[in-house]
Amino acid sequence: MNSKIKFLTFATVILTISSQTISIVVAQAKLTNQSKLFINGIGAVQIGMTVPQATKAAGIKLVGDSPNNNCYYVKPQNEPKNLSFMVTKGRISRVDVRQNTQITTLKGAKIGDTEARIKSLYPGQIKVTPHKYVQNGHYLTFIPKDRADQNYRVVFETDGKLVTQFRSGKLPEVEYVEGCS
Repeated sequence: MNSKIKFLTFATVILTISSQTISIVVAQAKLTNQSKLFINGIGAVQIGMTVPQATKAAGIKLVGDSPNNNCYYVKPQNEPKNLSFMVTKGRISRVDVRQNTQITTLKGAKIGDTEARIKSLYPGQIKVTPHKYVQNGHYLTFIPKDRADQNYRVVFETDGKLVTQFRSGKLPEVEYVEGCS
């Protein structure tokens, strides 16, 4: 084999490996039911992004209410279902998970978990308050210790026994009981 052919074969192998690596990175960035919710976002979508930035980061189309300056919601056009993003002042401020038992927090908390499990996953960092609308229900609010995260929360809503929905985001929006209402 002459040196030109060897080089072209080598270059082709490198390009093939590079393109496969790129497609794997893109596939991992796409928002799915396996994406993890964290204190200031989910998957590659972070609190503070504009809707176009979040759409690009999610790798999926976000659709929803007409934009306004006060408060509105967008959600993935198809999957994952029962996931929505609150938008205030033109930026993502909160992530809501409802009726989706596949999405979990970084620690594995999800809809259907017991109050005891949530408290055990986040020892000493859960503040329990009465639910505004569900008799015997609670809000289990994760309060971070890290100073850099002090303006963020994860709020688990329960029926008094099990998590029924949860959300994460920045203060004060993450604590709005009625969302944008």
